[in-house]
Amino acid sequence: MDYSKVLSKTAVSLKPSGIRKFFDLLGSMTDVVALTVGQPDFPTPWHIREAGIESLEKGMTYYTSNAGTEELRNEISAYMLRRFSLKYDAMTETMVTVGGSEAIDLAIRAIVEPGDEVIIPTPSFVCYEPIVRLVGGTPIILATERKDAFKLNPEKLKSLITPKTKMLVLPFPNNPTGAIMTREELAEIADILRDTNIVVLSDEIYAELTYGERHVSIAALPDMWERTILVNGFSKSYAMTGWRMGFLCAPAPILKQMLKIHQYAIMCAPTTSQIAATEALRNGDADIARMAAEYDRRRKYIHEGLRNIGLDAFEPKGAFYIFPSIGEFGLSGDEFCEKLLYNYRCAIVPGQAFGESGEGFARISYAYSVKHITSALERIDAFVTDLKKGTVK
Repeated sequence: MDYSKVLSKTAVSLKPSGIRKFFDLLGSMTDVVALTVGQPDFPTPWHIREAGIESLEKGMTYYTSNAGTEELRNEISAYMLRRFSLKYDAMTETMVTVGGSEAIDLAIRAIVEPGDEVIIPTPSFVCYEPIVRLVGGTPIILATERKDAFKLNPEKLKSLITPKTKMLVLPFPNNPTGAIMTREELAEIADILRDTNIVVLSDEIYAELTYGERHVSIAALPDMWERTILVNGFSKSYAMTGWRMGFLCAPAPILKQMLKIHQYAIMCAPTTSQIAATEALRNGDADIARMAAEYDRRRKYIHEGLRNIGLDAFEPKGAFYIFPSIGEFGLSGDEFCEKLLYNYRCAIVPGQAFGESGEGFARISYAYSVKHITSALERIDAFVTDLKKGTVK
């Protein structure tokens, strides 16, 4: 069979994830200190695991409603009101998904048609642009800059809006930069969008991981709720990556269409995971506070460590990544990270894995123990010292 005549040209044209490229390299290497993956090093809190275990022991292994159990959707509604002052009807404006990734996919597929333009700030998570391309949309890249603290610049946004603009992706708190948007900054974005039909896909998976001030959703601003699809989940805030649990909140007319796609593609999220997630929302606020405090400690530690090495590192205000500049060494991001990996056995991710505007930077995850971070910093220090001496091969 001639597979070149069978495979989707769009699928073939997609680039593999730059994050996974470096993650996969580690499988054949030893003694590597990796700060690559955005996965909490905490185990899922015991009371959440226990709820899942008990559900299995009781034989609760059947399908649920497509949108998720009534109990979980009620808890999602209560959580959004309690934590972010956002009101969503549990039965018509919330839906449970297989991780935040499925939620993003559903949102884009329900809104974007061939020829539509989607504005995507970068650097940002790797999935937005490929999904837009898969549905025939046109990604319009808005490069954020270090001088703006990697925030969305209103004037840049305004300059990119055309009659074809259908959606704005709002990926804050941001992976990989750690940037956040304040209420005042979001208000400037809201002013630009207010008299348009542009839908906002607000990816708020890191909403519970902000440092210094609470996360504000653009949906909480005047006239923004009606145009916002809000994505969140359990992987980061509750250390539940492997449970694959996310959720969507959106106006009922939009959610209804996303639910149809979910019905055909997935049917429902795993029952065991839904029961565990219900327990997380009911009794997990203390878990969030405990883990966020530890991430904050690591954030300060790694930021100081990188600055002591001599790397210009923007201080992250959210998520659990730091995005130091590596442009001074005259190496591409791939070259820098590959030399660090092969010669010094330390793995980080080149910034351009998150968009071309990430070139000259690298993403380092601090979702690891301080001991692990210390070991990585020692290897990065040795590498940078040797680069400056010109002794790195």
